Amino acid sequence: MANHNELGKTGESLAAGFLREKGYQILFSNWRYAHYEIDIIATKGKKIHFIEVKTRSSAKFGYPEESVNVKKFNYLKNAADQYLHLNPGFQWIQFDIVSITLKKDGNPEYFFIEDIYL
Repeated sequence: MANHNELGKTGESLAAGFLREKGYQILFSNWRYAHYEIDIIATKGKKIHFIEVKTRSSAKFGYPEESVNVKKFNYLKNAADQYLHLNPGFQWIQFDIVSITLKKDGNPEYFFIEDIYL
């Protein structure tokens, strides 16, 4: 598997642990339907959260969250629409980003952006 795929899997695992510590219940990791994928689907309180995870091994080429552009966000919204169509009953939804930079000392740096809309 390519290094960027391994980095992505590591980031998604770290993000799930980070979210659990903040009181989120993880429903799905890498939820797929047709050509759609959502990194993490979680609940907290009465909201369902659709979470994009971005991980980088350094900030040399910018921060991970900077790679979430309008096109990627629209893809996430469309994927969420499909999920909600298949799983009705949620009144409150939210889109979030967990950005992780893996530092050389081995400690990840988290930046959590809640309730995004591009």
